[in-house]
Amino acid sequence: MKSITRQKTFEEIKAQLERFDRPYIIGCGTCTTMTKTGGIDQVLEMKNRLQEINKRVSGWSVIPIACDEMTEIAMKENRKAIQDANCILVMTCALGVHRIGQYIDRPVIPALDTLFIAVEDTPGFFREVCAQCGQCILGETAGICPVTMCHKSLVNGPCGGTNNGKCEVDREKDCAWTLIYQKLKDQGRLELMRKYHSPRNYQIEPRPRMVKIS
Repeated sequence: MKSITRQKTFEEIKAQLERFDRPYIIGCGTCTTMTKTGGIDQVLEMKNRLQEINKRVSGWSVIPIACDEMTEIAMKENRKAIQDANCILVMTCALGVHRIGQYIDRPVIPALDTLFIAVEDTPGFFREVCAQCGQCILGETAGICPVTMCHKSLVNGPCGGTNNGKCEVDREKDCAWTLIYQKLKDQGRLELMRKYHSPRNYQIEPRPRMVKIS
C-alpha cells in the first residue's frame, strides 16, 4: 500500500514560504520516492529552485519512512541544520507532515497534496483500492470496492449510464459494477447483485477517529 501524492505548484509553495527565508527540506524514502514527488532528486530540485528565489536552504534530508518512528531519529540527527531553519518544507504525504510537526517547534509547510492510498498494479501504475470508509462490503461485491472503483461510489449499481461495460464518466474506464457482475457470475454468487444496500451512513464513524486495542 502506498500513499499517492502530487506536488503543489511552485507558486503555491512560494506563497506558503513568503514569511520564511530559511527552510529546511524533508523528503521520504518510501512512498514519495516511488511516486517521484519527494525523493532525493525532487528534494534537490526543490532546493535549487528555492535558492533561485533567494531562499537560504539550511539543509535537507530524506527520511527512510517519514510516517513512523524513523522521523524522530532523523530529526535528532539533523538537529543543527533544522534549528538554523525558520520552517520545514515537507515533501511527504500528509501523515509525514503530521508526524514531523510533532517533533519540531518550527512551522511545517506541506509541498505535496495527498491524493489516495493505492496498490501498484504494474510498475509506475497505481490504483486506489480503499477509501477507508468503515463500511466494507467487499464480501458482497466479489472483492471489488464500488466506493473507490466507481466514479459515483454507487453501492447499488450499475447506473443507467454504463455502456458496453464502460463508465459514462470515463469511457476508458471499466464499469465497476460490470466487473462485480462478471466476477460474482464466475463465482456462482450472482444473487448478491439483487441485494439492496441502504444509503451510506456518513456519520457511522465520527471524525477524527480513534481506535484503542487492548
